[in-house]
Amino acid sequence: MSTLPNIPRFKLPPLVANITRRLPQWPHALVLTAGLNAAAKMKLLPDDSLALLDGRSFLVRVNDTGGEARFVYRGGLFRPVFATTGDADLIFSANLSAFLQMLARQEDPDTLFFNRELSIEGDTELGLVVKNMLDAIEWPQMPKMPAFRR
Repeated sequence: MSTLPNIPRFKLPPLVANITRRLPQWPHALVLTAGLNAAAKMKLLPDDSLALLDGRSFLVRVNDTGGEARFVYRGGLFRPVFATTGDADLIFSANLSAFLQMLARQEDPDTLFFNRELSIEGDTELGLVVKNMLDAIEWPQMPKMPAFRR
C-alpha cells in the first residue's frame, strides 16, 4: 500500500500542452532514463524482463502537458533518443494524473487502460512484458515523516 497522498484525477488546461509542445523534449528523456537506470541499478526492475527490452524503443507521451520522452534500452542501459521522429516499438500515452497515480500505485496499468485513461500502442507482446515488469516492482518503503509540533 502506498504511503503517498491520494492523487486526484485532473487534466491540465490545453494552454499548457500548447506551450510545452514547442519546447525541447529531450530533457524529459534524460530525466526518465536516469530514473529507469537508477531503478535497474537498485534491482527494482527484474533482469530477465530487462533482457527482453534490449534494442527496443519507447515513447512516453503526457497528453495534457504536451511532453514526450523517447528512449531505447540497449546494452543494459536506458538511453535517451534525441530524434523527434521515427516510430517507437511501444508508446504509452496518458494525462499527468494517470502516470502519477500509476507511479504511486494508486491505480494499476490495467485499470487505467480499461478506463481509457492510458493508451498503449505498438508491440502487444512488448507491452505485456513492460506491464508485468511494472506490476512486479516492489518499491522500497519510505520512512514516515515526523509530525511537526508547535
